[in-house]
Amino acid sequence: MPELRVTVSSRLWQALQVYASANGEPLGEIVGKALSDYLQVTHSTVYQVSTSTALVEGVYQGAVRIETLREHGDMGLGTFEHLDGEMVVVDGRFFQVRSDGSVHECADDVLSPFAVITHFTPEPAVTIACCPDLSELTAQFDRLRHSDNLFYALRVDGHFDAVHTRAMCWTEEGVPLVQAAAEQPEFELRDVVGTLVGFWSPGYTKTMSVPGYHLHFLSDDRKSGGHLLQCRGRDWRLQIQKTGDYRIVLPATDDFLKADLSRDGAADLEKAEREQH
Repeated sequence: MPELRVTVSSRLWQALQVYASANGEPLGEIVGKALSDYLQVTHSTVYQVSTSTALVEGVYQGAVRIETLREHGDMGLGTFEHLDGEMVVVDGRFFQVRSDGSVHECADDVLSPFAVITHFTPEPAVTIACCPDLSELTAQFDRLRHSDNLFYALRVDGHFDAVHTRAMCWTEEGVPLVQAAAEQPEFELRDVVGTLVGFWSPGYTKTMSVPGYHLHFLSDDRKSGGHLLQCRGRDWRLQIQKTGDYRIVLPATDDFLKADLSRDGAADLEKAEREQH
């Protein structure tokens, strides 16, 4: 990432240090945000609707429209009201991968109970000639991450020899996520060109986000995709974006306001999100 070296007045330097100390924010992040605001350039913010704990407990009532999500990013993932499929956001376009395997571009009035999105401004891309599985892919991204305490937005483009995905089914309110995931349709895709998008979130956010890697897939022909369970491929282009700016918006829906979210659902979330063996 490019570096900027500047000379500032003693007064400004002191003000920066006081602000950083009071807010626990790195100086680079403060300066970057200030420049973004002054130049009217969007800076990297992870914008999230609702929490992973709410999803685990079956809070599936739509909380935000796609129209609103568009204002906060051009890349991301999530789900839809009643857990009706997987959301994949690529290059500012929002897609719904449904449980029958079909893919539809979303209208602005479609509702989501949970989504994570950002304006993607990545560091220079890294290419890998061959990747045998998801473990190797995450290991490659681990080498590009420089901290376990920040958020990272991720993207992979290339040829996929095999992709194993799933798409959640329409589910009644209140049905726990782990129960809904037990009946999820899964898909085996072969020899397809496409894109993975998603996030790496710190472990300490387990009650708010999906900790670790969370990736969704969409084929270039927009005919297949879903929540990623496993993959292998070649000639991949990896991109990563670091951000320490995490914004979460809590729903004002009846089911969220009345839900009991005190239980630690980390184990259920892990079971629902990962590949089944």
